[in-house]
Amino acid sequence: MKKVEAIITPSRLEAVRESLVARGVQALSLTEVRGAGHEPQVIGHYRGASYGIDLHPKLKLEIVVRDEDAVPIAYTIVDAARSGHVGDGKVLIAHVEDAVRIRTGERGPAAVQDELDRGVEPRLAALG
Repeated sequence: MKKVEAIITPSRLEAVRESLVARGVQALSLTEVRGAGHEPQVIGHYRGASYGIDLHPKLKLEIVVRDEDAVPIAYTIVDAARSGHVGDGKVLIAHVEDAVRIRTGERGPAAVQDELDRGVEPRLAALG
């Protein structure tokens, strides 16, 4: 299993989300973060005083997928998040040792695999 982690600008979230859904990715985690990179400092003003904003607002997406899906999903994010401006973000791929689904106790790839991937039979069997 791999974890695809993307840091993107908030304005590109909808485009990235639509691209991921079109690719069949339903499950992801989203965190609001701040970061500093190659973007220039922004000068803000509050009650007549100027101040510098070094940490820019970003969004961090985390998706755990099968090994063979990691690179195609990473490029899906890159294509959707690219605006051509400094600060578009980064996509990282890391190895995931193990995973456990809390509700069912499933481990490994079964814990991160979407129910849609597993088909109708397992869900019907679980319903009794």
